[in-house]
Amino acid sequence: MIDKSRIVEIGKFFKTHALRGELNAVLEVDEDYAAEGNPLIVEMDGIPVPFFAESVRPKGASSCLIKLKGIDTVEKAAPFVNKIIMAPREKLVEFLDVEDEDLLVGDDYLGYKVIDPEVGELGEVIRVDDATANVLLVVERPDGSELYVPFVSEIVSDIDDEGRRIEVNLPEGLLDLNG
Repeated sequence: MIDKSRIVEIGKFFKTHALRGELNAVLEVDEDYAAEGNPLIVEMDGIPVPFFAESVRPKGASSCLIKLKGIDTVEKAAPFVNKIIMAPREKLVEFLDVEDEDLLVGDDYLGYKVIDPEVGELGEVIRVDDATANVLLVVERPDGSELYVPFVSEIVSDIDDEGRRIEVNLPEGLLDLNG
């Protein structure tokens, strides 16, 4: 059985494509991860089940089409629609050629202090919202309100894992939008 504590989210299947059972997916890792025969884990009836890609091809700038082995019709592909794609942490470490402790995923940022050099401490990360194409850090402000900060390199300037701090450079007006 797959240890749920050792798997991490790497993407999502969104819809079926054509009639051969291909699935439109957005991955947070390079599509080569799937193309190289690494497992794609999908929770089916509450159980994490590994699947393997038969083929992977790009579709647009941010998505790809994945054909899973044994899934060759739209009907067989339909149960995968809107399912989260996960991967074994050790396979990602190997694929990305990083140390296990250097592989950080969204939940790893919970509790980090978010600081803007102009504004000061903004609050603490209470969740990472990756339900849309734009990943957001959800920061609880000292007054209890929530601030949504886009988790992109244009805004996040530094992440200090030892100090559990994320430095951001908020664009003008972002605090007003969240307030």
